[in-house]
Amino acid sequence: MKWIGSLLCGMAVATAGYAQSYDPVLLKKTNALLAKMTLEEKIGQLNQYSGKDVTGPVNAQNKTQKEDIRNGLVGSMLNVKGVKDTREIQELALQSRLKIPLLFSLDVIHGYKTVFPIPLAETASWDTELMEQSAHIAAKEAAASGIHWTFAPMVDIAKDPRWGRVMEGAGEDTYLGVLAAKARVKGFQGAKLGGTDAVMACAKHFAAYGAAIAGRDYNAVDMSLHQLWQDYLPPFKAAVDAGAATFMNSFNTLNGIPATGNKYLQRDILKGQWKFSGFVVSDWGSIGEMVNHGFANNDTIAALKAITAGSDMDMESKAYLAGLASLVKNGKVNIALVDDAVRRILYKKFELGLFDDPFRFCNEAREQQVMNDASHVAIALKAAERSIVLLKNNQVLPLSSGTKTIAVIGPLAQSRRDMAGSWTVNPVDTNLIVTLYQGLKNNAAGATVLTANGCVVNGGDKNGFEEALSVAAKADVVVMAIGETWDMSGEAKSRSDIRMPGLQQQLLAAVKATGKPLVAVVMAGRPLVMDTVVAQADAVVYAWWLGNEAGNAIANVLLGKYNPSGKLPMTFPRNVGQIPVTYKQQNTGRPVTNENNVVYRSAYIDVTNRPAFAFGYGLSYTTFSYSGLQVSKPAFSGNDSVVVSFTLTNTGKYAGEEVAQLYIRDKVSDIVRPVKELTGFKKLMLQPGAQQTIRFTINKEKLAYYNSDLKKITEAGDFEVMIGGSSDNTPLKTTIRFQ
Repeated sequence: MKWIGSLLCGMAVATAGYAQSYDPVLLKKTNALLAKMTLEEKIGQLNQYSGKDVTGPVNAQNKTQKEDIRNGLVGSMLNVKGVKDTREIQELALQSRLKIPLLFSLDVIHGYKTVFPIPLAETASWDTELMEQSAHIAAKEAAASGIHWTFAPMVDIAKDPRWGRVMEGAGEDTYLGVLAAKARVKGFQGAKLGGTDAVMACAKHFAAYGAAIAGRDYNAVDMSLHQLWQDYLPPFKAAVDAGAATFMNSFNTLNGIPATGNKYLQRDILKGQWKFSGFVVSDWGSIGEMVNHGFANNDTIAALKAITAGSDMDMESKAYLAGLASLVKNGKVNIALVDDAVRRILYKKFELGLFDDPFRFCNEAREQQVMNDASHVAIALKAAERSIVLLKNNQVLPLSSGTKTIAVIGPLAQSRRDMAGSWTVNPVDTNLIVTLYQGLKNNAAGATVLTANGCVVNGGDKNGFEEALSVAAKADVVVMAIGETWDMSGEAKSRSDIRMPGLQQQLLAAVKATGKPLVAVVMAGRPLVMDTVVAQADAVVYAWWLGNEAGNAIANVLLGKYNPSGKLPMTFPRNVGQIPVTYKQQNTGRPVTNENNVVYRSAYIDVTNRPAFAFGYGLSYTTFSYSGLQVSKPAFSGNDSVVVSFTLTNTGKYAGEEVAQLYIRDKVSDIVRPVKELTGFKKLMLQPGAQQTIRFTINKEKLAYYNSDLKKITEAGDFEVMIGGSSDNTPLKTTIRFQ
């Protein structure tokens, strides 16, 4: 058949590419083992079962699971954790004919025992070293409990906050997303795979899952290939370049083709052009779900399309186990495709050292030592502090040292489980989580801290209002703890209405009426629409979900022990009707140049185009000024570059960190380009009155884009350079020319 010949030709090219990155000794061992395997044993390596816990749709426990493991029909297990359980199940695998060890995998998204801020929150730190450090601690703890492989990082670009999974990623911007992807892959995988302080990373979801139509999880994605290459693929390429061991394909269709069965994504791009040497795992049941899409008649045809497209391991649909052998025997699938997938998986097992010692990650003494490492808590506190974004401050924060009584009011005031957020390693040990109420009691020396819930997060009962108002009346300042519960963002948690849920806004308004200074601390897994909250509160602190040290971190910010430095990784809309909204928009033929004149302009008649809070926005307790912009030369060409420099000055009374951001606009090009794109940033600490010269180097790569032929080029022409503290505040501007 012509399609088999074409595919094998393409596969040969990919194999040649990835063979160059393989250790020849390990590759020889891999091929020797592969030669001994029966077809059924090969297919077994492509099969992944879930263990005790379930992270996808609830399925009946596979009654033959243990027998399948003993017979070599399972290559990997997910949702099995802890030295005791992983050792027990690995012993079953070693009873198989060839004694091929299992891979143990888990969704270690933002911590294992030590829960760090959700990834979107941590990206608000704009601190890639911190992202790498927290990922590495998560890897150390996971590896100490027998885990070899995490299903992270999620590197999907996401511009729609209705999509619940925005909490797992780095937000809307490709440049920031690339840096976050690299940092997290390096953090998880450590110095090298096989180290007992590292796990295999998994870049997901390949590809464009973050652009699901209407922000509805599992929905279709329809976009131009230009947008795919320009905005959505670069973080995945960065993950490959950082050495990511595995990829996970996505649930969505991309322009009508399910990602799981998408040869263009997996064979042509990932394993072909990018020469990816690891393996691809399906998302939960996504091979079988191609039947629901209407892309396959049954699971056997789904298996045919998945293996053809380059999906190596089947997570929980059992389609390969049921139908792949007959497809090979009937000549519909060439055995070379199966061998390619098995080879990739076996090689990783050799690379992890599992053939030398299948239990090298199963050491009870190390498990106890790593799980009780106090240094992990200190890093969790640091990450939480740096993830907080100050959105508004009418001179209320930091709280005065003379504050006698603080009232913490709201349904999240004493919540523990919600502080951990979605995608934690269950069950969450809530004894390790510090609430906002407890954090203020721990850190507000000499102050009395009172509390009342007032209402629940998402309900209609006002019976608690009276108690809340009574507590507020006794306080010098009120801190409102409001937002989402942990299970309102995450997978399968899309929301059409992302306003403040329940009666929380009404509770805030009632407390505001007491006349007490009011600080709103908003905790959520996504940007929320909260125009009335912002209008009524004297200060607004966006705290996301910060993990174990949430309460201490928020308290340190409120009390001025840490000066907030976070900047938004996603644009916050004014209302749902603006979504999707991003700073990186293209200009139109009828742009709005005057907010007071929007007639026959690209605008709404009921709300401004401007968002509530722009990408890159975040306040500090101090102020910064940008001045003295200089350019090393007005024009450059070829491999030359231009250096732009400026002076950043702390003009306030507090020491603080600022994220200086560089944006560029291609003024005229063959494809209409965005009005601005982030192409650089630097975060630095300055004492009051101190100043520092900052330099950004601009080369042709920073000016490059994908043209209509999907070739990355840098065109000659003028480029506007913009520098400032957020995407909507760039006081320094100049023009350079590439020629």
